[in-house]
Amino acid sequence: QVQLVESGGGLVRAGASLTLSCAASGRMLAEYSMGWFRQAPGKEREFVAVVSWGGGTTSYTAAVQGRFYISRDNAKNAVYLEMNALKPEDTAVYYCAAAISSARLTRGQCDYWGQGTQVTVSS
Repeated sequence: QVQLVESGGGLVRAGASLTLSCAASGRMLAEYSMGWFRQAPGKEREFVAVVSWGGGTTSYTAAVQGRFYISRDNAKNAVYLEMNALKPEDTAVYYCAAAISSARLTRGQCDYWGQGTQVTVSS
């Protein structure tokens, strides 16, 4: 069993930066691809970013490409999402997730989910 706990959300102005963290307990994260999803009010949850188990391969949704960066520290059992040049449309609850493969994670077929952390970007 893996438990994921997100932190680092908050209220920021457009153009600001924020880094989200996801800490895992239980099994080692190194066995999983890790990623971030987000859900804005009235919208479905969407894929944001994924990092492979070894950290060597990352992928992003087009809306955040070049602004967000995902990384992981398997020794600390943690994954991060650095968000730069934030826009009001980035406002959402951000969820950390783990899946046995990056392909499954990207499709939302995740084995574990965190409870989410709110990110609000004001204009």
